[in-house]
Amino acid sequence: MVIDYKKFDLFGKSFIQKVVLKPPFEFAFPVSEQACFLYMLEGEMQYRFDDEHINIPTNYSLFLNCINSGKQIHHSNSNSNGEIVIVTFHPDTLKKIYDRELPQLLQKPQNKVSNLSSEKINNDFLIQKYIEGLLFYFENPSLVNDDILILKLKEIILLLAQTRNAENIQVVLSQLFSPAKYTFKQIIEAHLFLQVGVEELARKTNLSVSSFKREFTKLYHDSPGNYIKTKRLEKAAELLLASDNRITDIAFDCGFNDLANFTKSFRDKYNITPTNYRLKSNNTSSKNL
Repeated sequence: MVIDYKKFDLFGKSFIQKVVLKPPFEFAFPVSEQACFLYMLEGEMQYRFDDEHINIPTNYSLFLNCINSGKQIHHSNSNSNGEIVIVTFHPDTLKKIYDRELPQLLQKPQNKVSNLSSEKINNDFLIQKYIEGLLFYFENPSLVNDDILILKLKEIILLLAQTRNAENIQVVLSQLFSPAKYTFKQIIEAHLFLQVGVEELARKTNLSVSSFKREFTKLYHDSPGNYIKTKRLEKAAELLLASDNRITDIAFDCGFNDLANFTKSFRDKYNITPTNYRLKSNNTSSKNL
């Protein structure tokens, strides 16, 4: 239930909103070409998409696009009101204020294969100060004009570009201008030999972990963990024979971040350590000369 609502429009479209909600509340995002930055000023909310639930506590925020359906926020604490500040990004508004060239955060990232559509942003001091500035204008609406709002839009884009989540926010936001969607297999193949786990792969395919595992098994007839490990070990075996690179570097290049784990996994699969595998091959080659 909405018990207080205020907003500022920019170029005839909702830009900044402040909403106070009394639990129980539920809001389903309409499918539209826009992205939203939601800051939890008071209380907690729960973001739901597919069968994934993400809790957003006070002073944390959520960034998401609304291109796909099924996204909702719910109350996660029935004993307190929820107060949310929402900043909305419309592609035509952004193109209008950046008439020459879109900033880096709005451009399609290079070498990033991902359908990620949301990102939780941790408690960030600069973002907090930005929100405090917006609250000042809600308390003094007579001071607000289009020039002020344009500055606030540019400011939040600059701040988001400096957060630790900037790369993922760029993926989410750039989809407003680069709507191409990657297939499930394209995303898997692009990250097969990177140090990315199942949870992160699920996020990049824009699926919950359970849905990701079901889709993976359907396509590859194997579990994600087993398939990915097998492919990484097979590539490592090839590199051990075809290159003189250090075993540590080969392990890293094949997606392993721990040499001990790589060695154990390799021995479990090939019944020999990576070092002895390479030595055995070299000895065999020398005898054949």
